[in-house]
Amino acid sequence: MPYTLLISAPELQRLLQERRPAMVFDCSFDLATPSHGPAMYQEEHIPGAVYADLDTDLSARHGAPGPSGILVAGAADAPCSGGRHPLPNRERFATWLSSIGFANDMQAVVYDRNGANYCGRLWWMLKWMGHDAVAVLDGGLQAWKAAGGAVSTGDEPAHFQSNFQIEEPLRRLVDAQQVWQRLHQPTQTVLDARAAPRYAGEVEPLDPVAGHIPGALNRPFGQNLGEDGRFKPASQLRAEFDALLAGRDPASVVHQCGSGVSAIPNLLAMEIAGYPTTALYAGSWSDWCSDPGRPVERGG
Repeated sequence: MPYTLLISAPELQRLLQERRPAMVFDCSFDLATPSHGPAMYQEEHIPGAVYADLDTDLSARHGAPGPSGILVAGAADAPCSGGRHPLPNRERFATWLSSIGFANDMQAVVYDRNGANYCGRLWWMLKWMGHDAVAVLDGGLQAWKAAGGAVSTGDEPAHFQSNFQIEEPLRRLVDAQQVWQRLHQPTQTVLDARAAPRYAGEVEPLDPVAGHIPGALNRPFGQNLGEDGRFKPASQLRAEFDALLAGRDPASVVHQCGSGVSAIPNLLAMEIAGYPTTALYAGSWSDWCSDPGRPVERGG
């Protein structure tokens, strides 16, 4: 059976020892200094891992600012979302997967050293491409090393090109218009994964407007992890989300954050807790606040 949510370090060690068709991805990144991500990979990574760069591999080309601040690009590179880290279209992403040799029959394992903040993006994107056999390494590179896993430095040998085939999406993507149309409706519960001060509009270090989408609930993504850096037990996550949702339909949840990246740990945590799959607003706050006509709420 494939791994579809989490995989432990010992389980990954066995998977690699058995030489099953698999590819490991290192998604480590640093928003403040993007060049640190590739540097961390060069310094140490799981042997054979492919580096997936948030800016260049997992996001669309930003193009030039449009008349209302929305990013635009040529037809072939047209993104599937707005925001600071716009999703590439599925055809462009399939081209990248093929170029690194990832095939439809492979198990994907994604990790970072950032509390699953960045590797979750690739986990979700593969689900969105119709590929279910993808799992997050629970605890990241730190857990791998703690379990006695070896590390490599420098570059890895290139893989032969594959022909990755796009399938029906296994996860749902929504845009700003869909979120706006359902504001304050029982059919939608927006869940904001940013830190509480940003959610409340007390500070805004990245985007031009402070605040949050009206009616959104707040759960900072780091609350899904225990002190050991691994996801909390399913029963604990379930209790915490039940308390936060307070009777709201879990299937109505739409996840967002600043640019659609750190929302994924909340989405993944809900699946670990046994909830049905939920939606992602990938453009998130950076996309929402780019239009001055959209409503903004401040306060806790």
